[in-house]
Amino acid sequence: MWENPFEDEWLLVYQGFQPEQEGLREALCTLGNGNFATRGATPESEADDIHYPGTYFAGCYNRLETDISGRVVENESIVNAPNWLTLRYKIEDGNWFDLRQATIHNYIQQLDLRNGMLHRNVVFEDSSGRITCVHERRFISMAEPELACIEMTFIAENWSGKLQILSALEGRVTNNGVARYRQLNNRHLEPIEANKIDDETIYLVVETTQSKIRIAEAARTRVFHGDEKIRSVPLLNSESGYISQEFSIHLNHMDPVTVEKTVSLANSRARAISSVSIEVQKKVSRAGNFETLLHKHRLRWDHLWQRCSITISNNKDVSRILNLHIFHLLQTVSLNTIDIDAGVPARGLHGEAYHGHVFWDELFIFPFLNLRIPDITRSLLMYRHRRLAESKWAAKQEGYQGAMYPWQSGSDGREETQTLHLNPISKRWIPDKSHRQRHINIAIVYKVWMYYQVTGDIDFLLYYGAEMIIEIARFWASITKYNPTSDRYEIHNVMGPDEYHDSYPDTEEPGLRNNAYTNIMAVWVLCRALELFDILPEDRSKNIWDDLGLTSEELELWERISRKMRIVFHDEDIISQFEGYDELLEFDWQGYKQKYGNIQRLDRILEAEGDSTNRYKVSKQADVLMLFYLLSAEELQGIFERLGYPFKPETIPNNIEYYINRTSHGSTLSRIVHSWVIARSDRDLSWNLFKEALNSDVADIQGGTTAEGIHLGAVAGTVDLMQRCYTGLETRGDILRFNPQLPKDLDRIELDLIYRRNWLNVRIDHKKLLIKSKHYAVGPIKIALQSQVIEMKPGDSIELQI
Repeated sequence: MWENPFEDEWLLVYQGFQPEQEGLREALCTLGNGNFATRGATPESEADDIHYPGTYFAGCYNRLETDISGRVVENESIVNAPNWLTLRYKIEDGNWFDLRQATIHNYIQQLDLRNGMLHRNVVFEDSSGRITCVHERRFISMAEPELACIEMTFIAENWSGKLQILSALEGRVTNNGVARYRQLNNRHLEPIEANKIDDETIYLVVETTQSKIRIAEAARTRVFHGDEKIRSVPLLNSESGYISQEFSIHLNHMDPVTVEKTVSLANSRARAISSVSIEVQKKVSRAGNFETLLHKHRLRWDHLWQRCSITISNNKDVSRILNLHIFHLLQTVSLNTIDIDAGVPARGLHGEAYHGHVFWDELFIFPFLNLRIPDITRSLLMYRHRRLAESKWAAKQEGYQGAMYPWQSGSDGREETQTLHLNPISKRWIPDKSHRQRHINIAIVYKVWMYYQVTGDIDFLLYYGAEMIIEIARFWASITKYNPTSDRYEIHNVMGPDEYHDSYPDTEEPGLRNNAYTNIMAVWVLCRALELFDILPEDRSKNIWDDLGLTSEELELWERISRKMRIVFHDEDIISQFEGYDELLEFDWQGYKQKYGNIQRLDRILEAEGDSTNRYKVSKQADVLMLFYLLSAEELQGIFERLGYPFKPETIPNNIEYYINRTSHGSTLSRIVHSWVIARSDRDLSWNLFKEALNSDVADIQGGTTAEGIHLGAVAGTVDLMQRCYTGLETRGDILRFNPQLPKDLDRIELDLIYRRNWLNVRIDHKKLLIKSKHYAVGPIKIALQSQVIEMKPGDSIELQI
């Protein structure tokens, strides 16, 4: 359970040591700066069945092979870097402190979201009756992205005597944070060097086994009595992949002594360094003291919150978790990420789930960044552009044209989707076919287009975005097949966002035919590719034609496909999730809920029974309904009319009702989409789904998986529900549009946005919309409230009645 006795929307507070909750707490109390992040494990802990002190660099991967039942599988994983946290202690000649062995009188852990700090207060009694208070403060510098600091203050409450302190850098770590991966080879690091610099400082260098990335850490440990540094000669212990210093200090009754550990971390993928070993030694030797570094760190967080906060009235619980979600977003991707060649791992830098791979979750993450710090979005889109050549090669190998991006991406852009996955219920390894989710290519075009719509960054579109859009349009044109019988184009052998259906029951045919989401959004992609040439300057358009070898015949084909793509319907206006969906069996929802309780992961339950979700009308998450999440009703109507299909006023509500009753919410993203699409027709249900999504990681509703890493797409999705859905914010056609529909439980939303380089303060309540443009805005821009369009100049304020 999480609780907050201080009623502060900027604090997440845990009271009491609960071993079964430590994995969850460590994930939620992760600290990071966009360069690296470290889980909120205690400094005295090591990886075991309770704790997992992982540290992960953005974009740092390694590849290993494993023999599973005679079949060699290869997995690339984000690497668990050496554990820099270790700061252990013992009294006199007793045992090293262990939370499970000592008598705990008081234990409180507090995550300070505003300042990016983790606090912990422990009062314990050892077997000899000695009571000691330990107060810890920790941060990972947002201002100096290679530095991290821990400060521990010790108070002997009823004794005086010797205290032993062990400060270590542990490089013998493995990737062991996800139980279902433990049959896979997991030792990614080889020791290179470990040595002492001086009596305060040690360093460690390791290298990844396959990718040959060098990781170095240097730790400076100092002991203070008040402001006076206590000088001592520590005992050094150096082994292969490990180095430590042990300090012996004297504690007097009720007289505090403070230990300060400052650590520099770097890897060889970083820019502007010659040697990681030299770099970390230099950084730690030049680093200021704890308070100096903390001051800079707090300032940087203050600046981030000025740009990225969302203020809501009369609901501190919602506000606190929104702040927590924004906090974790900015720890995973920040201004420090911009110079790093990395994507956004679906589970953040908070754990090892999905091997740290990059999925389509960016679709839910980028909208927040677009309107707050679009430079980060641009950097993350460049991660995709750098892997365009690999995606073109992948398409060619499958017999397609253009670029076919992978469902899961890591270091170099090849397909990283595992070929086998373990069902933890049946303990069987199952073939994984999710690489057929070619709709990842739709997501990439959508992200490029929405970035341009918000920013107007024509240079990005000219030199990078247009090329990705065109090559992906070529892929969709080549995977699409013409059916002369229906005079329609079709797409076969794919999977939609609903991962419960990867093939038809009792058939060897790979994938599905005419997944509605894929077909309709492929049309949307082709339309955007055609629209490019209305947006780009004529001379640049000609350059693109020449550079990419475009022909008028290609564009004519895109035009034909975009007007003749097949959509399958059943029950009159229900959009079939895929061809043949209506022939599947209805599922016994009530019976399975009574039998199993939580049935979010029906795929695992049915496989363990020898059955398959492929046989039933069930969805893990939104599939058809993703259309209503990504596109406005006006856009969808335009596509349907372009294709010659009817689009009635009741089409959207009828499809929502049909599919919402056939969804298990086996993904944290599911409630985000459902809350969004139903926001205007049922505000109460939308708000309830929003709150369920908001609490999904904090309450760990996905069967304990948050301990393996937060669900970053859902984290960002909840923030975006508040930022765009309830405000009715849409960026389309050079107009910033609003159509607010606040839930009844909210009186007001206030947020700062950047649109086309104009900083805007937006306040919305149930009666009015107030927008203020900063004086240094670029402007003018067009603002719309429903059908009313107003031009806004720098320094203007407008108030419109809703």
